[in-house]
Amino acid sequence: MSLELMGRKLGMTQIFNEAGDRVPVTVIGAGPCTVVQKKTPESDGYGAVQLGFEERKLKHLSKPLQGHYEKAETSPKRVLFEVRLEGEELDQLEVGQEIGLAEAFAEIRRVDVTGRSKGRGFTGVIKRHGFSTSSKSHGTHEFFRHAGALSAGTYPGRIVKGKKMAGHMGDEQVTTLGLRVEKIDAERHLIYLRGAVPGHSNGLVRIRPAVRARGES
Repeated sequence: MSLELMGRKLGMTQIFNEAGDRVPVTVIGAGPCTVVQKKTPESDGYGAVQLGFEERKLKHLSKPLQGHYEKAETSPKRVLFEVRLEGEELDQLEVGQEIGLAEAFAEIRRVDVTGRSKGRGFTGVIKRHGFSTSSKSHGTHEFFRHAGALSAGTYPGRIVKGKKMAGHMGDEQVTTLGLRVEKIDAERHLIYLRGAVPGHSNGLVRIRPAVRARGES
């Protein structure tokens, strides 16, 4: 369990590292996030902090949420999310405290990024699952991008659950693991990650220290 931050995917660009190599990176505007609520094992049964990201007008909130922010003595936030913490990490945080990249990822070299993939709408099996097209000759007629046979005629006599078929593609939660942190600009709240991250430009993403150990290469 480690501290996480919310951010927005700003887009992709390229930078040059110390060795002079050109590196493709995704730029994310991460944080600052404010501690809105603190939960402890004694009072709530588990340890966690509720963080808020981006400012929002008070008039757009419901009465309960308005009271929630007034109790925390913080400005209203557009996004609320919870991060499980325990031990010293939890003890060091207090309600109203602001957390930026310098506090969360100062010594972190690799991170995991979670976001919602781009929605592609209703797509066929060729695009959705990478099926091959049918032959375009030898009598094939109006059946170039279809799925073919879907089930057996006898047993089980039905379409098995999980069969790869046409349907809604994308717009689902995706986590990319082990992205290398190439650069952190704490003053501008920007983090540069090697490679691509899920989602469209300006989409919300959640960043955490990598859960799997990987080399620095």
